[in-house]
Amino acid sequence: MKIYNNLSEFKKLDNAIVTIGTFDGVHFGHQKIIKQLVEKAKADNGESVILTFFPHPRMIIDPENQDLKMINTINEKAEILKSLGVDHLIITPFTRDFSNQLPEDYIKNTLVDNIGTKHIIIGYDHRFGKDRSGNLSDLKAAGLHFGFTVEEIMEQDIHDVAVSSTKIRQALLAGDVGLANDYLGYPFSIFGRVIKGDKIGRTIGFPTANIFVEETYKLIPGDGIYAVTVEMSPEFKEDLQSTSGLPTSDSGLRTYKGMAYIGQRPTINGMTRNIEVNIFDFNQEIYGQDIKMNFLKFLRHDVKFTGLEALTIQLQKDKEATLAYFKG
Repeated sequence: MKIYNNLSEFKKLDNAIVTIGTFDGVHFGHQKIIKQLVEKAKADNGESVILTFFPHPRMIIDPENQDLKMINTINEKAEILKSLGVDHLIITPFTRDFSNQLPEDYIKNTLVDNIGTKHIIIGYDHRFGKDRSGNLSDLKAAGLHFGFTVEEIMEQDIHDVAVSSTKIRQALLAGDVGLANDYLGYPFSIFGRVIKGDKIGRTIGFPTANIFVEETYKLIPGDGIYAVTVEMSPEFKEDLQSTSGLPTSDSGLRTYKGMAYIGQRPTINGMTRNIEVNIFDFNQEIYGQDIKMNFLKFLRHDVKFTGLEALTIQLQKDKEATLAYFKG
């Protein structure tokens, strides 16, 4: 899959089969649409194109509202779309100027002149252009003029997509990663860099890697303890000495079992929300390394204990519960 960070980087195609959307989560509902796109492109001897936007349009139209968090970062989204067989991904910077285009200008400049659209797959409720005044009827009328066809996504499919995105966000915020993963069709993950913490975990036998997530718009699950797998970044895999992890993944990365913690560490009166992971049977120094955590099961909510001794006893129980989960 070829990725373009601006429409100006894209070379107009002879037979572009296009769909448009934010596709946050790239969940089962999205995957159905994308499969339809890829199959249509193959059937028509064309090339599949997804036009998406970054930042999310709501972040630009309503900048005062910082509540919107995304299931995927833009890089995570790109990796998933690549795995689905999409030929081209255009990541268009969404600005007020872009949103203020007249619908007819957007169709001509973006879909026709820039992309070379011959067929577009789009939802019945798709809106575009200044004040979101453009609609499906405008697209169909323009298609007759410019020579492209429009395929409407069924109302029920669009409804399922909207409901799924909402339910995924709600489930993650509640800590229900099991339900979220059912909708996604893959484990929800967090990608971040290992940074130095206060090393309290080491003193009680549960050393943790503290994770810094650079993308502030990334949704972080609700506070608590989770069973996770951890994948090491490509830069680190050559230095691994331990062989206690799970089999190497398709990406060539070593995968380890562990338990993650999200919360403010109330037992030690923590003031900031932390993301930490205790990687089982692993004792390498990985400060500065990038890791990926796949969230598999919610174990318990965050609790303030009477002291470190009580916390240690509970963490041992958490580890046993995590290992029991992996044993099935």
